[in-house]
Amino acid sequence: MKLESILLGVLARHPMTGYDLKKFLDTSGRFVRSNTQMSQVYRSLSTMEDRGWVTHSVEVRPGATDAKTYRVTDEGMTVFLDWLTSPYQPPSRFQDPDFMARVSFAGFMTRGQLLELVDTELETRRTEVAKYRGRDRRDAVETTAPFDSSVAEAVAEWGHRTGAAAMDAHIRSLEVLRTALLDAPEEASAEQLLAKVLDEEATR
Repeated sequence: MKLESILLGVLARHPMTGYDLKKFLDTSGRFVRSNTQMSQVYRSLSTMEDRGWVTHSVEVRPGATDAKTYRVTDEGMTVFLDWLTSPYQPPSRFQDPDFMARVSFAGFMTRGQLLELVDTELETRRTEVAKYRGRDRRDAVETTAPFDSSVAEAVAEWGHRTGAAAMDAHIRSLEVLRTALLDAPEEASAEQLLAKVLDEEATR
């Protein structure tokens, strides 16, 4: 997942300065991309402008640095939507931000496109649980270094249980979202959709 895809999506919502884009990535955007540097933001903006995906206007600020406000172009919007609705290939780790990066721009998808994305993620994670949850996790150790097998075994079991609980919670959240999207009418408001999600959560 490229930084440009995220920046285009943010700018598709409304114009922003490079500083504001960096601020977004440090707050709400940290869930879809971490540790993005300001130099990376401006380098990506420059590349996108060269490609005709964004343009900028300059706001003169007497006594301060002029502000460049960036806007997505029609071509940039096409590039963004092509990425957003392209076939989703789930990463091996559900914690990776690929899925959430797309879901964070759900407003640009149709209900059908969003459901297809959720279904792909849900099927992948269910398959992983069925394949790996009951695997033999015993690990033979042959080392001449000091090694506490009791601590190693206990921590490994803790890690497995923690990961399994996180995966199960992820799957449940996907099931809740899927049901809410299927049950809510197309014209449902944000409040109505959220109510569907909360109702579904309460029944699980």
